[in-house]
Amino acid sequence: MSEIKVNKISPATSTDITLGDSGDTFTVPSGATIVNSGTATGFGGGKIGQVLSTMIAGGVSTTSNGTYVDVTGLSVAITPTATSSKVLIMVALTNGHTNTANKSHFRIHGGNTDTYLGTDLGSGEQSAVTNECRRSLYDQKSIAMTYLDSPATTSATTYQVQWQTDGGTAWVGRSSTDNTETGYAASTITVMEVLA
Repeated sequence: MSEIKVNKISPATSTDITLGDSGDTFTVPSGATIVNSGTATGFGGGKIGQVLSTMIAGGVSTTSNGTYVDVTGLSVAITPTATSSKVLIMVALTNGHTNTANKSHFRIHGGNTDTYLGTDLGSGEQSAVTNECRRSLYDQKSIAMTYLDSPATTSATTYQVQWQTDGGTAWVGRSSTDNTETGYAASTITVMEVLA
């Protein structure tokens, strides 16, 4: 096997360089790293470029009625590597309420998620991403939200879980201060860059 050692390869004409012929295989040995500072094309889409996640292990509450506010600690920032990338957002949390007659409303805020609104069939209200997750039960219930966003940017983008209540106190991570079932449950938001 012959070997050529150079520090740089540049095209003699035009701007393209062709490596090998159809059917050839190029092997990157174990321990070697390929660094791309430009745009990679032709590799096929659907691959996961990066995964970021944030977790809160304690309980947080809100009494905000009629206005969405941030769920403290449930946010994550991601910097896409290409404007064509999509971001898969997954939220898993537990929700409780002090009053059985009241409800909690959740949404994902950030990127282009507010562009896509779902309709709450019960009242006609709108919330970002999907139909609102409504819980009026006294004990803890699991809530999951998933959305594939197209932020079309290579700038840092923050995705934040927001919520409001139509009365009383809503909780994430525990049932309520009044209930004897006050154990904490972890809640997470995870984002994945899906390469185009």
